[in-house]
Amino acid sequence: MRDPYTILGVSKSASADEIKKAFRKLAKKYHPDQNKNDPKAQEKFSEASAANEILSDEKKRGQFDRGEIDAEGKPKGPTFEGFGGGGPGGFRRQGGPTGFEHFEFDLGGQRAGAGGGRAGGFDAGDIFSDLFGGGARGARSRAPQRGQDVAETVTISLNDAARGASARVALPTGKTLDIAIPAGMEDGKQIRLKGQGQPGQGGGPAGDAMITVKIAKHPFFRVEGRDVRLDLPLTLYEAVLGGKVEVPTLSGKVEMSVPPGTNGGKTLRLRGKGLPAGDGKAAGDLLVTLRVMLPDGPAPDLEDLMRVWQAERPYDPRKDLA
Repeated sequence: MRDPYTILGVSKSASADEIKKAFRKLAKKYHPDQNKNDPKAQEKFSEASAANEILSDEKKRGQFDRGEIDAEGKPKGPTFEGFGGGGPGGFRRQGGPTGFEHFEFDLGGQRAGAGGGRAGGFDAGDIFSDLFGGGARGARSRAPQRGQDVAETVTISLNDAARGASARVALPTGKTLDIAIPAGMEDGKQIRLKGQGQPGQGGGPAGDAMITVKIAKHPFFRVEGRDVRLDLPLTLYEAVLGGKVEVPTLSGKVEMSVPPGTNGGKTLRLRGKGLPAGDGKAAGDLLVTLRVMLPDGPAPDLEDLMRVWQAERPYDPRKDLA
């Protein structure tokens, strides 16, 4: 396989975002869904996916840059020092009694004859078989590997979160999917799309796509888990006299009773009027905070009344703050 930087067309100093953009561009161009009758395009897609698997993983990218793994992500074979010497890890050559040369390998205090059976319980043939791709390690390197999971975020409206909807999301793999958003979706929750992640290696299964759902800011509702908050303007006479007022909710307008003599800042709860039930959970509530508003423009009669109150009925609403 070619150098992954060359495959994605980025420099070795490329940032994670540059690598992500480069892969998305290639994935979109060569994706099998768009090139069903083009084996070369499918090969390029697999090659780009393998390169992205290394460069998008900080650990693997570091190992590749240091020469610890190759372009396929496999560990590189070790190098041997001390050949021809008699020091640790080297070997010695001796003349055999029959005229053949005999080699002895120094394995940390134990010696094994090359081609001469076992010495001290070690077989040099077994050691070199493991080092150069044979044995259990070679088998493990060829085992199927599951593809990496990918992550993406999709933003929906509060009304769509309440009612349920369909949202389109572009995945890092190059695919664009329409996903179903269930009714009652909470802000920050994730949806798992099985098998929509990076393709597996060696016949392994594909990874999953983890979609984080964000709820867009609403003009007057605020979401808190499954509850919804609303600041409701109230007239001075509604606050003093009480009565029924119209309140918007996620499912339409309802009437709410305001007790006489209600202070601004009081919060009333409308049960079940928040985000609807989902995943076996109870529906949230609508928390309505009352905000007393004075009329627009001059109000001489109100001003006269307040001067009378100031003189004859003074009171201190901030006494508890002293």
